[in-house]
Amino acid sequence: MPTGRQWTDVDGVASLPRPGGLVTLVEGSTFCLSDPAGDIVPEGPVGLFVLDARVLSRWELRVDGQPVEALSSAATQPFATTFVSRTAEAGAGHLLLVRRREIGSGMRETLEVRNYGRRPRTVQIELCVATDFADVFDVKAGVPISDVALTRAGDRLSISGTRGGVSRSVHVAEPDHRGTGVPSARGLGWRLALAPHSVWSTCLEVTVDVQQQPLTLPFRCGAPAGSARPRRHVGLHSHAPALTMSDPRLVRAVSRAVDDVSSLVIEDPQHPEAPVIAAGAPWFMALFGRDSLLTSYMSFIVDPALAIGVLRTLARLQGTAVDLATEEQPGRILHEVRFNSTAATDLDDGHIYYGTADATPLFVMLVGELARWGADPSVVEELLPHVDRALAWIENYGDSDGDGYVEYERLNPSGLANQGWKDSWDSISSVDGSLAEGPVALAEVQGYVYAAYLARAELAVDRGDDATVQRYQAKAAHLRAAFDRDFWLPEHGWFALALDGAKRPVDALASNMGHCLWTGIVEPARAAAVAALLVGPELRSGWGVRTMATSMARYDPLSYHNGSVWPHDTALAAAGLSRYGFADEAAQLIDELLEAAEVHGGRLPELYAGLAREDVAVPVSYPSSCSPQAWASAAPLLMLRTLLALEPSAREGVVRVAPATGRPLGGVTFSFAGARVSVQRRDDGSVRVTGLPAGVVAVTEPPARPAAPTARS
Repeated sequence: MPTGRQWTDVDGVASLPRPGGLVTLVEGSTFCLSDPAGDIVPEGPVGLFVLDARVLSRWELRVDGQPVEALSSAATQPFATTFVSRTAEAGAGHLLLVRRREIGSGMRETLEVRNYGRRPRTVQIELCVATDFADVFDVKAGVPISDVALTRAGDRLSISGTRGGVSRSVHVAEPDHRGTGVPSARGLGWRLALAPHSVWSTCLEVTVDVQQQPLTLPFRCGAPAGSARPRRHVGLHSHAPALTMSDPRLVRAVSRAVDDVSSLVIEDPQHPEAPVIAAGAPWFMALFGRDSLLTSYMSFIVDPALAIGVLRTLARLQGTAVDLATEEQPGRILHEVRFNSTAATDLDDGHIYYGTADATPLFVMLVGELARWGADPSVVEELLPHVDRALAWIENYGDSDGDGYVEYERLNPSGLANQGWKDSWDSISSVDGSLAEGPVALAEVQGYVYAAYLARAELAVDRGDDATVQRYQAKAAHLRAAFDRDFWLPEHGWFALALDGAKRPVDALASNMGHCLWTGIVEPARAAAVAALLVGPELRSGWGVRTMATSMARYDPLSYHNGSVWPHDTALAAAGLSRYGFADEAAQLIDELLEAAEVHGGRLPELYAGLAREDVAVPVSYPSSCSPQAWASAAPLLMLRTLLALEPSAREGVVRVAPATGRPLGGVTFSFAGARVSVQRRDDGSVRVTGLPAGVVAVTEPPARPAAPTARS
């Protein structure tokens, strides 16, 4: 059993360097953090990480004993970049150093040294190498760990050690060794005699063994650059939406989203047919149920096949027994899988923790969405027993007191105290700041359950199972009415964040209402009030929706969940607003996210501070924010879908699409049911849809706003 430190947030989190001071590469379960020169300096949370362990804690280049000066770095792919730096001596002219790095279960790095001086140069190059095989959680918490001693085996440098009972080795080899190497106690060294305007180069391979089993390095010296581009990276790009004459911010954000989502794909070596999504670099390069499900939902407009891999994997790992240590229960969908203290390299043998209240209904929702997007019926049929097991968990273990709501309360002291997406210890509070005591029923989780019931009813329609249709439609209607009765706070004019263990409302004003709009559990008469709050000054920062309103006692714009802005949270709120006909309000929030993405080079980070835009003219970074992070990376894809008001239904043979008026969307082409569908708004305001599969028609009327609220409270 992993230590409780993995599931709780009692330890500190090491701050990452300020934006621009860190270069992040990511490919599946491998990521690398270095400075802008390409160096991994043994200070702070940096390194090359493979399967939740740091395999390089030091990778520093020195020329005549001195560090180089970074000039630029350019990411050619999320898993590859080029670093350019220089060094100089008085009167000797510059040496330019170019490092080309590609990662994936290890690393390939080519090094070029160019003498642009007018005189010959003799220089000593040294690459200092070290590792500590540190657990990613220890690195995250800033725990100091000693390095492992270097050894040499023939022509390669090797470092071996055991942490947590798992043996690992890292090897650095120079396959095209040219006889210029010189001894270096700290790693590798070369003594170079460089003629004017000459170039010297070499290639290094960093490979990793776990329990004496070598991991496959896709990038080998001698192979051309780009020859081993990851398969899923290619696949996602081939299905990417094509945007023409569109908002350039949206084009950049969507392109970056496809790059970043593809870079976070993990392929289980035992199940390569079922790729999944890692939650984010640097700390969460692992499968998380909630994150992968929401990211897959957002990515339907790119490649519905990604959801199939996620659903199949989560179904395979679905709970089958009661285990208090891991919080496993029959039918429950996992929270996360980790490799840090296991010799496993495949997901089935990793450490699995199940402590989440929302992944299980989200699983059912995603299967329903898969059917709406025209997936192969045999795939849906394969997943249906897992859907029914998930619903059984919702109705039994999830609703332990039988009141119709899904609640959570951790089953052991090492588990997560809060088990929704806002899972920090202080994230569920009342207006006065008092923390909720469990079991806790979160507002958005009830929304997910409502949508799950409707999804199961739709799946039953496809099978002609009238009894199941009626059962789950009735359950959804009952839950919606109960939610309105118990969560609506007439004295405040908003929905409660949660109900506590005594069924009292936890009455803080928070962003979770946006998720409730997205799922449709909000009665139409309440929608206008919720919409006004989401775009009002207490929740809206100018860069998106704050997680908690400024008037709440626990509001802190620099906190993790009590006033920060999470792009995926805002994107879901925008989708919810669009669902209820508030297209202008949705577009307003999307505009703010696009502006924030521009500040970050087109990439939305995991979160940023909730400071008001009129106070600070740029979104203020959160010190340990992941980037890329899965659902933040996918948020622009959901934003595009929201701007199109795109809702397909293969069962009905309908694609509902109504591009927002007054928006420079131009033309958009996306994948649906095996076809490439194009949508274009003409100059006269009409919408033209082409490429639909046979038997499918387009409906281009936008969602209508609900009627004005009645006099009821």
